[in-house]
Amino acid sequence: MSSNAPVLVTAATGRQGGATARALLADGRTSVRVMVRNPKAPEAKALAVAGAEVVVGDLDERASLRAACAGVRAVFSMQSPIVSATGVDHSKERQQGRNLVEAALAEGVGTFVHTATSGVGDHRNVEGWAEGRWKAHEAYWENKLATCDLVRNAGFKHWTLILPSTFMDHPMLDPAGFVDGRRLLTVIRTDRPIALIAPEDIGKSAAAAIHDPATFNGVTLQLAGDLLTLPQMAEILSRLDGKEYVVQSGTIEEAVAAGLHPSVARGLTYMNVSPVLARPEIARSYGLSLMSFETWARQRRGLT
Repeated sequence: MSSNAPVLVTAATGRQGGATARALLADGRTSVRVMVRNPKAPEAKALAVAGAEVVVGDLDERASLRAACAGVRAVFSMQSPIVSATGVDHSKERQQGRNLVEAALAEGVGTFVHTATSGVGDHRNVEGWAEGRWKAHEAYWENKLATCDLVRNAGFKHWTLILPSTFMDHPMLDPAGFVDGRRLLTVIRTDRPIALIAPEDIGKSAAAAIHDPATFNGVTLQLAGDLLTLPQMAEILSRLDGKEYVVQSGTIEEAVAAGLHPSVARGLTYMNVSPVLARPEIARSYGLSLMSFETWARQRRGLT
């Protein structure tokens, strides 16, 4: 495939796909094709204005994927479960990943960059997994692992797996949702370090893997720009906002009483036992300069 061939970004109206498309467009070294379901969506229109070629496609429709992959040299891949008012549907994610991999292979794509979640592949070793404590989350983790394994073994000339850690814009870190506007009530232990990544930096890292496929070939990149406890994050936010935020770690029942959804509260306890695999020094070892939590928070507040 010609080095002048475009790069296909799927999930382009989402946070990770959108960040990847914007990073590639800003860099200007390659033409960018974005696949969307609705070309009239504001995010799709913005990418078109920025210079992207917008094509309509659906991860459930193999013919549309073949058309989207035709003539491209690299693909950015991301799938997620479908979240709706009735719950979370995991049934399509694995097949959607397979559909995209098979379409890319059929069209001779040489580079495939896929994002999942930090901890995929190690989740079965987490305390309580074998006993069924995390049964409610099994579909989430196993689907992610299945697609990662598929990419590893598909036969692409170059492939990279990017496993982002907790997003810096996670709702639990938004002071607007703190109890009484100042108290972060959580089920996560206050001494527990949390790996963090700015969504924009996921796109930056994916773009780096696309531009330098040899360096990133075969790499499973546990991605983080910072590693902090919740009290350390609260101290940064307090300093930037001129308010005193505090962190209170409580039980699931206390968190639910404060307004946290029961399934979310139970899910967050996973962070108390899962190993921290993504660390800033890993990204730095690949030449990636990612934002710290304070830098990201300053940018969000217009302080830099």
